[in-house]
Amino acid sequence: MNLARHSITATNPVHIFDTRLDADCEIFTTCSPAGFAVYKAWPLKLIRKRELSGGTLAAVMPMHTSSLLFLLGGGRSPLYPPNKVILWDDVMGCEVAELEFRERVRGFACRRGWLAVSLRRRVVVFEVGRQITRYQEWDTCDNPRGLVVLASGAHATLLAIPGRQMGHVQLIHLPPCPPPPLKDPPPSLIPKKPPPPPEKYPVSIIAAHTTALTTLSVPPSGRLLATTSSRGTLVRIWDSLTGKLVREFRRGTDKADIFGVAFRPDEQELCVWSDKGTVHLFTLLSAASNRQSTFSPLAPYLPLPKYFESEWSYAQYRIPVQSSHISLSATTAASRSATEDIPDEERCVVGWIEVSSEDSSDSSRSREYQLIALTYAGGWYRLSIPKPGPSSSSTKDSHARSSSISSIRSERSKGKEKERDKDSESNASKCKLQEFRRYGRWDGWS
Repeated sequence: MNLARHSITATNPVHIFDTRLDADCEIFTTCSPAGFAVYKAWPLKLIRKRELSGGTLAAVMPMHTSSLLFLLGGGRSPLYPPNKVILWDDVMGCEVAELEFRERVRGFACRRGWLAVSLRRRVVVFEVGRQITRYQEWDTCDNPRGLVVLASGAHATLLAIPGRQMGHVQLIHLPPCPPPPLKDPPPSLIPKKPPPPPEKYPVSIIAAHTTALTTLSVPPSGRLLATTSSRGTLVRIWDSLTGKLVREFRRGTDKADIFGVAFRPDEQELCVWSDKGTVHLFTLLSAASNRQSTFSPLAPYLPLPKYFESEWSYAQYRIPVQSSHISLSATTAASRSATEDIPDEERCVVGWIEVSSEDSSDSSRSREYQLIALTYAGGWYRLSIPKPGPSSSSTKDSHARSSSISSIRSERSKGKEKERDKDSESNASKCKLQEFRRYGRWDGWS
């Protein structure tokens, strides 16, 4: 059976308002008109569900794998006012605290013992313990998307928020994140010590883009920062300590609304997904492993545009839609309502999981990283990743060097660029679908 070529029956998709993975991609939460549910990310399993009456939720965020959840009301009939964040203990099955603001909450992020709430022009941070105490707040530029991200790894300190100027990122260092509690008896090995303090004072502002930010992402360690802008063509990777640009990846040439960027836990790769319905994979180890333009070898000799030096994804996967007609709407996520009647089939959330390798006989290589993609129409996809290799453009270097300058100039036209983008996408390696399942109505949650 070829799982990579599957069909999806024309059933009515589940209407999901929001779904999000926890910081370690071990569980994910989802909310629908019926209430909210918590799932194990892999293997997919419904852990618990809560059917709520009297209103709907806009978002549910788990605090790692604990029983604490943060609820945000929203939609046509909000269960809670949209200016409140509710702390819910799922063991007790009730609210244990609430945070009220003078305006609508735009977004939030959490790590062990900390919560960051994003409003339209400021971010407020709270310390969550036996009591919730206000820690500090920072001003931002206009932030309708509610961008805020926290590094969640042991001893990590980074909090990244939009700066006061459009396209800037402000980096803040909080007290170190405590390590997770041990599930098993402690090993006899020496426990990992926290990293030494930096020799230089960390940078506080990064001028990342000239247009408005659309996503902020960090790995668990907080050593790197990924940013995207409203143009949706480039993903920039920054060193969060020095503020220097580490890498720049190109998603495409046409405008797109990038939904998210996720680092692999070991910081060797990252994935990007957008409203185009495609997940792109890039490697951080070697630029030669990502695809590059055929004319990139000529960059040292000719004043070529920066486009020809771009790094493109080495692998992709296009997520199918459940409707019989594929329609990539031009409506951006910022203008969509959380409770509109038609589910946003192109919208999804992607994360990294570690699974046992089926084709590896070496015990030291018995684990590999894969991707899981969660669509807002109730689709759960587990994808295996091809190994990155030398860019296919290296086999065409001789042809590129022999090309005339006139042919290079002709390639600069917009129509040629689009054709080449389509060709390069078809030549990219494809992620393989290992497993597809549905979550929501099909597991008894109606």
